[in-house]
Amino acid sequence: MAEPSTAGTAVDVLAAIPSPSWSGFSLGPLTIHAYALCILLGIVLALWVTNRRWQARGGSEDDLWNIAMWAIPAGIIGGRLYHVFSTPDPYFGPNGNPVAALYIWNGGLGIWGAVALGVLTVFFVCRHYGIRFTAFLDAAAPGLILAQAVGRWGNWFNQELFGAPTTLPWGLAIDREIDGAPNPNWPDAALPVDTLFHPTFLYESLWNLVGFVLLIWAGRRFALGHGQVFFLYICYYTAGRVWIEALRIDTAELILGVRLNVWVSILVFALGAALFVLSRIRHRAPEDGVYTGRRAQPGSEDDTDGRDHDDHGSAGHAGPTAAGTAPGDAAPGWAPGPAPRDPEDPEAPRGSTMSKRSFGFFGAVTSAISIVPQVGSRTRSERPPRAD
Repeated sequence: MAEPSTAGTAVDVLAAIPSPSWSGFSLGPLTIHAYALCILLGIVLALWVTNRRWQARGGSEDDLWNIAMWAIPAGIIGGRLYHVFSTPDPYFGPNGNPVAALYIWNGGLGIWGAVALGVLTVFFVCRHYGIRFTAFLDAAAPGLILAQAVGRWGNWFNQELFGAPTTLPWGLAIDREIDGAPNPNWPDAALPVDTLFHPTFLYESLWNLVGFVLLIWAGRRFALGHGQVFFLYICYYTAGRVWIEALRIDTAELILGVRLNVWVSILVFALGAALFVLSRIRHRAPEDGVYTGRRAQPGSEDDTDGRDHDDHGSAGHAGPTAAGTAPGDAAPGWAPGPAPRDPEDPEAPRGSTMSKRSFGFFGAVTSAISIVPQVGSRTRSERPPRAD
């Protein structure tokens, strides 16, 4: 008698996306979680992209680090606050643990809170340093959506925020038990152990990668400025978040039977679309420069003291640019002149924009590192349910 064929089963197993068996590593008492590493990598990439686009517009590298010093922690805090207040039961419900609201490494950063508090912080820092707020938002938008594309992989390592069961060949396998204990993210005890789920983390990551390319292309093709690249980012991201959010089955607050984040996405999309249209009606070309009248362009004759950007009264501009050049694009055939020396260190080589008073790249990254990892070990099976 012929043996039963196992080809179909083999194909199904190979087609599924497996869950990772690794979620981080320990260095003595310090546990570095994969979730934190994904967020940190996203931050580094966002800083790199934003720095290139900002300098191409004529901005100073110091501007980015001065802003990042405040915006990165504010974004993480804002994201956590939104998550805790939009999903309060695991923390303030009948069996909740209020202290767990501080456990950022377990996942749960709401993008709406992160963007809201982060952008508000950027506004005040730009105002302090005489930087055009909308010009910086346009430079940062592609890097922001790229960071989200990378950060979403942290949900894969945490085995969280997946979608409904599916029979699609790219379904996500989730462990029903982790370290011998029930997985708190397993949705229903009645589901078979080999149930596959929609990999919503992957859907959003791919959606955001396409958005990264789209934002850069649209900025160049249509000469977007005055916040239009950022407003387009808002519209694009929320359009994807609506259908991706509708696939998810994790715990969430419902309004009229619809997940809270779906309603927020719709409202934010409408706001972004209105701001984009209004800005486009008023401005058909990018800003003339990235600084306000309170600050001179770096390297200009008026910029004699880099220690205080607010002491200059001359209007800044972004240097010669080609007509129609979009934010983040240097004008063809134009090259900057020799960079000024640091007034506090005359022996420093030209071209060094990182002064002693500057926050610096490593400082910006360190501000993220100090917030994200966990001190002490904690197994994945101990994590409370969370939503984003």
